[in-house]
Amino acid sequence: FEREKSRDVKQKHGVSLREAREIFDQVYVVDRKSDNPEQFRAIGWCRGRLCSVIFEVRRDSEGEYYHLVTAWKATAPEEQSYAENV
Repeated sequence: FEREKSRDVKQKHGVSLREAREIFDQVYVVDRKSDNPEQFRAIGWCRGRLCSVIFEVRRDSEGEYYHLVTAWKATAPEEQSYAENV
């Protein structure tokens, strides 16, 4: 992610892309967000609260990595989905 975009996401949604990386350090739920481009949504814990992040799986010369697109505090339906699937 880009620093400027991370800052913008933090101002708009209350969680930065840098902070949202924490989601992937513990149990999280993933579903497909869109097909073109192929994006996924992960729901998990970050900074002591349940959050969601949209990401793309990308590849470079070093292998596969997650490119974070946006993040936000989880909505009530996302909280329910997390509770039902973890």
